[in-house]
Amino acid sequence: MPRDFSEAELEAYLDEALTSDEMSDIEAALRADPQLTRRLAAINGRRDAGLHTLGEIWRRHRASCPSREQLGSYLLGAVHNDVADYIDFHLKTVGCRFCQAGLADLKSRHEESQETVDMRRRKYYDSSAGYLNRGE
Repeated sequence: MPRDFSEAELEAYLDEALTSDEMSDIEAALRADPQLTRRLAAINGRRDAGLHTLGEIWRRHRASCPSREQLGSYLLGAVHNDVADYIDFHLKTVGCRFCQAGLADLKSRHEESQETVDMRRRKYYDSSAGYLNRGE
């Protein structure tokens, strides 16, 4: 018997805000259930028509997500305990894939060697040197 997905799950599917296993479950169900495909199309049509709920706006603009600066401070252990607790909750309990990806990017940049950083800076400089104003 096919699983009956909630509106919230289908909204999260459209926002790509589910885990990979949950996304796969919905994709498999969509291939097997034309009625689910119609439900998803109706949700998408409603969103495209500008009929938004407060929850949809909140999720779409990721209003509960910490900023990149807050994630960086969290990574360095430079945030207040309440903020760290919220970010832990957001990453681990809510499982926000956007913030998990942002934190992973910050970690990888934090762990880069100075040689890699210098090479990237040089590459940026070389690619934009012709566009810089030389004070003329």
